[in-house]
Amino acid sequence: MVKMFPNVRLRRLRNNHLIRDIVTEYKITPKNLILPLFVKEGLEKKQPVVSMPGVFQHSIDSLIEECHQAMELGIPGVILFGIPKKKDAVGSEAYNPKGIIPNAIRAIKKELGEKILVAGDVCLCEYTDHGHCAPIDGKRVLNDEGIKLYAKASLEYAKAGVDIVAPSDMMDGRVGAIRKILDENNFEDTIILSYAVKYASNFYGPFRDAAESGFAAGPKDRKSHQMDPANFTQAITEVELDIEEGADIIMVKPALPYLDVLHALSNRFNVPFAAFMVSGEYAMIMAAARNGWLDEQKCMLEALLAIRRAGATMILTYYAKKAAELIK
Repeated sequence: MVKMFPNVRLRRLRNNHLIRDIVTEYKITPKNLILPLFVKEGLEKKQPVVSMPGVFQHSIDSLIEECHQAMELGIPGVILFGIPKKKDAVGSEAYNPKGIIPNAIRAIKKELGEKILVAGDVCLCEYTDHGHCAPIDGKRVLNDEGIKLYAKASLEYAKAGVDIVAPSDMMDGRVGAIRKILDENNFEDTIILSYAVKYASNFYGPFRDAAESGFAAGPKDRKSHQMDPANFTQAITEVELDIEEGADIIMVKPALPYLDVLHALSNRFNVPFAAFMVSGEYAMIMAAARNGWLDEQKCMLEALLAIRRAGATMILTYYAKKAAELIK
């Protein structure tokens, strides 16, 4: 009997492109992608985000156009980030029934109904004049005051017709508060996508340009409530608590620097996992590609495949439309 060396077998399986396709373990499809969209109150037409080429702040009309394009590409859903005309210390426009996000949700649902999933990011950083995720007292970010406001915002989004509320702040107890207020108001079927494992990362810079959410007062970072990049075991606790409080889907953010975390958690917990390929990850590939240092399309698809392989069934990425076009 001839001894079979594993490398010979593997070489044969790689030699033919049809065989390679058959034995491929993981694939990306448009159904794995969610498109993040920024919508700004008072805009008449979309305007570009300088630090994120190809990304825009949208008017409601251009937002609906984006949703049509996403749907036609097979992308199942979008997640909305709002930029209000007026900001204040308690982010009141975040939970205004006539605020930019409830209005955008109603407009999308009126146009497309159940043809597309709409998620609403729930946080105050775009709505506060100081740029933090909750009211502040000097250098303290006030956790308990914040979660009451996230619950109010989530309820307004649900009333407007949102399919998924996505608290992204990382304040303790907010998932339970949101689940309670939704259930008490007969929105038991509204899904909670929890940013349960959100690191205090340096990769969020371009997002703050797009969402106009830079720090104007108080602490200059979010290390008091988001996770330390050096820590993993805390992520287990965060996920356990959020599942116990009623989260339906768990998010790891950012994606590429934390693939080890995503992989370990998705193997440990029997819930769907999402990952957010954040603004800095997007901007790095775009900048390198524009300088001729990387092939944008190939690197983008490789990055998305790595996130999928690590355990994410749902990937939030500004590349969603480009990826879906290439895949199709």
